[in-house]
Amino acid sequence: MPESGLMQLAGIVVLGIAAQWVAWRVGLPSILLLLTGGLLAGPVTGWLKPDALFGELLPPFVSLSVALILFEGGLTLKISELPKVGGIVRNLVTIGAAITWVITAAASHYILGLGISLSALLAAILVVTGPTVIGPMLRHIRPTGDVGPALRWEGIVIDPIGALLTVIIFEVLVIGEAKEASMHIVFALLKTIFVGGGLGLFAAGLMILLLKRYWVADHLQSAFAAMLVMASFTLADAVQHESGLLAVTVMGFVLANQKKVEIEHIVEFKENLQVLLLSILFIVLAARLDPDVLSNFGWREVGFVLALIFVARPAAVFISTMGKSLNFRQRVFLSWMAPRGIVAAAVASVFAIRLEAQGMDGAEVLVPITFLTIITTVAIYGITAPMLAHRLGVAESNPQGVLFVGAQSWVREIAIVLQRQGFRVLLVDANRDNIKQARMAGLPTFHGSILAEHVLDKIELGGLGKLIASTPNDWVNILTVRRFARIFGKENCFQVMARKSDNKDERHSYLRGRRLWSKEVSLAGLASRFASSHEIKATKISEQFDYAAYQKQNGEDAIPLFVIQAGKKLEPVTADVPVSPQPDSVLIGLVREEKDKHDDRTT
Repeated sequence: MPESGLMQLAGIVVLGIAAQWVAWRVGLPSILLLLTGGLLAGPVTGWLKPDALFGELLPPFVSLSVALILFEGGLTLKISELPKVGGIVRNLVTIGAAITWVITAAASHYILGLGISLSALLAAILVVTGPTVIGPMLRHIRPTGDVGPALRWEGIVIDPIGALLTVIIFEVLVIGEAKEASMHIVFALLKTIFVGGGLGLFAAGLMILLLKRYWVADHLQSAFAAMLVMASFTLADAVQHESGLLAVTVMGFVLANQKKVEIEHIVEFKENLQVLLLSILFIVLAARLDPDVLSNFGWREVGFVLALIFVARPAAVFISTMGKSLNFRQRVFLSWMAPRGIVAAAVASVFAIRLEAQGMDGAEVLVPITFLTIITTVAIYGITAPMLAHRLGVAESNPQGVLFVGAQSWVREIAIVLQRQGFRVLLVDANRDNIKQARMAGLPTFHGSILAEHVLDKIELGGLGKLIASTPNDWVNILTVRRFARIFGKENCFQVMARKSDNKDERHSYLRGRRLWSKEVSLAGLASRFASSHEIKATKISEQFDYAAYQKQNGEDAIPLFVIQAGKKLEPVTADVPVSPQPDSVLIGLVREEKDKHDDRTT
């Protein structure tokens, strides 16, 4: 490979992953920085030329990448959510999609000045939202109630529907005659459902059968799943255009909801692969944009995108959710979450090439308009949606609550203090007596194993942003941390160790959560301290009474547990970060009880 080609390939990966990392650090949607990086590398500087670099392999590479991304999206769909949000999702992807298509087509024709045929096609492309954008946004916003599941389901299910609608409209444009076109629509719809749905079911069933009979080695299971995804997508698309999206979505959905085999490692692999593919795709597709077309954008294009945001989406949501369980605030938030993503970009790129081959005038504007819509909607929704969710009361912008796994007596004491300080707590334990005692103390609880299959469907995680695994069983704690790391992030998953630190612990530290409090603190030691004249105190730190004064007053055996920084930010003390409470913070610690003083745990 020529040196310039090698540098461009490496540059794509470096730009993509760097954009993902910076977005995570600053709390912005990663797609916004990815598109910015692609525009700078392509149209602005001219350094990256994807068409010259990839040649004829670019369209199939994009298609297969989108297939893997949608398969991963299908793996996140839980059938247990349907009783609550099924009616909402059904209306959004049918009635809502129709409303969006009509309004978008009208805006394309009257604002952009496109022909009726091209307006209808562009509207079909933009019916889809963006599961690859909505997913990270939902993880960041963490809305409460039915809004989150409804948005996740809509974002994934609408993609095959939007792609199918685009195919039908495209083929109608090619056919031209109304009678023949109507028959073709019905045939294409049935063919897509049977081919895409059938191949998706077959691929999922084959994967389940092979895993159940142990015919695929553990280290090959993720690769084998990726192979089946690519095979089913390609075969479905060969029989009926764009039915492959339905096939891979169905395959992911079936695998996620079956009970016969474990697929956790496949899910983890696909999540990591999705990050890499998204990073590459958005950089590459943004770099393909024509700078001359972009320079001609004006008020018409801006007005078109604003019509989608302020007219099409609210109309679709409020009409689709009439009579449903959502309240007004939830409907407002739902109407403010319709970012377009990689599927819209990929479909627009594919059909622009087909239309140009057919000689249709104006086809060259499809891709730039689509990318303008993606960039604008991601920027507006990504920046404003977290603030809006917080103002509407449907989510906490930065949840600080704590999920305790284990409800022993000393855990209950800690939870009581945190609750009095204004933080949400939830205690989960399989021990009925522990749960009973926690409820009598006024603490929110859930009785059951944290590792049970449906526990995530039954507990409300809204307002919770941290996990503390403190059961007497170290392996339960380890498995709990691994499960919740995908929800809270590994940096927010903490573990109380069963014993003091030793060399064996250090060798296997990568399996565990962040060690709480210090290497000398263990479950047995904590229980012993709580049982013998120790108490939890919340102490205000100031310039006059700093941490050194706190240590001098309480002695060396005091254990700092949490620091509440300004703005009610809760920071558990860990063994890997020195304790450094700043003035105006509150330090919660385990100290020796002072018999001659009143109980000031809520100071």
